[in-house]
Amino acid sequence: MTSYGYFLASEDHGPRALVDQARQAEAAGFTSLWISDHYHPWLDAQGNSPFVWSTIGALSQATSLPVATAVTCPTVRTHPAVIAQAAATSGALHEGRFRLGVGSGEALNEHILGDPWPQAPIRLEMLEEAVEIIRALFTGERVSHRGRYYTVENARLRTLPDRPVPIDVSGYAPAATELAARIGDGFVTMGPEGDLLRRYRESGGEGRHTGCAIKACYDTDRDRAARTVLERWPNMFLPGELAALLPEPRHFEQATELVTKEHITGGSMPLGDDPEEHIRALAACRDAGFDEVHVSQIGPDMNGFFEFYRTRVLPGLG
Repeated sequence: MTSYGYFLASEDHGPRALVDQARQAEAAGFTSLWISDHYHPWLDAQGNSPFVWSTIGALSQATSLPVATAVTCPTVRTHPAVIAQAAATSGALHEGRFRLGVGSGEALNEHILGDPWPQAPIRLEMLEEAVEIIRALFTGERVSHRGRYYTVENARLRTLPDRPVPIDVSGYAPAATELAARIGDGFVTMGPEGDLLRRYRESGGEGRHTGCAIKACYDTDRDRAARTVLERWPNMFLPGELAALLPEPRHFEQATELVTKEHITGGSMPLGDDPEEHIRALAACRDAGFDEVHVSQIGPDMNGFFEFYRTRVLPGLG
């Protein structure tokens, strides 16, 4: 049976607001949380990018819901051995209710130390080696590793959860999806993406955990909701590989000048306060076969959003 969670947007909210949203999500009937891991927001209008591991620690004291990163890049900005320690500590804090979602990353966040931004096939190779290191460290044994991309010397994690943290791998294209099937405990993506889910299962992922996410904008005025999305999240409508390649928010702002309100109102994103529109969007992910569907609110009315979902959307999804 599909379950429904809330996606905490670190680009759009500060850490205290995210913790408060987690409490509201649990009270509204959501059953899990995803949280994004960014160094920069995509656009200055979003305005935030708190350190995700501090927020995850706070979440462990504020809610009993399972938490997952969606997603962390363990390859360029942060060494996989450090991510392993952060994830293991998060697993211990959340008492087995934490999953590490990983992906090949975006230049927006990963270029900040001056490292070159590799082409996609190299990024996937780096991700595979990083996951190998993280899994080795999750055993609690002493690890030394000299690979193509990373070196680890005499590292051992002393603080561990009772069971190793599951690692979910994101996929937005065929090659990453096939990698997820090969190395992941689960698969995560954005939107219904039934074709990717089928590829994941046919490539060896059958029976493993799967999750997807959508954005929504609850507002009592649908037109105002569309304007809010255009102001705060037009980057969602950029095509192809741009999101992985643009290095700064100002570049996203330049690119999103091409996005119009018609792109937003003509798509499948739920806007406004018609519960059926929101139910249809989440049901599309459910019907594609995902185990979990996470929704994230764009816009300022968080209290209205959670009340709307508690009373009119989640009950309609059964």
